[in-house]
Amino acid sequence: MEPRLDFYTANPAAIQAVMGLEKALSKSTLEKPLTELVRLRASQINGCAYCVDLHASDARKCGEDNRRLATVSVWEETPFFTDRERAALAWTEAVTLVAETRVPDDVWQAVRA
Repeated sequence: MEPRLDFYTANPAAIQAVMGLEKALSKSTLEKPLTELVRLRASQINGCAYCVDLHASDARKCGEDNRRLATVSVWEETPFFTDRERAALAWTEAVTLVAETRVPDDVWQAVRA
């Protein structure tokens, strides 16, 4: 499969902005494995095979368990995720699908904690 667009050469300024976000995220209090779970779930929803592969690989490098990675797409139906992770995954789905979900108040309250 050949990528349609090389983002790095097509718009270097946009990539710099994304890298700025990455830098800020790396300084946040969020744990790296949690951020990779969030990225993986958003990539699954968006249907980006490249990103799913990338974030699953990065999550494994952070020590993530293959069983959890295999079930992140059905996280609501498994016992493998903590309340904190469930809140983050619910938030991820609501924000990724914002046109459909409008981010429900209960999702906001759970992630806010």
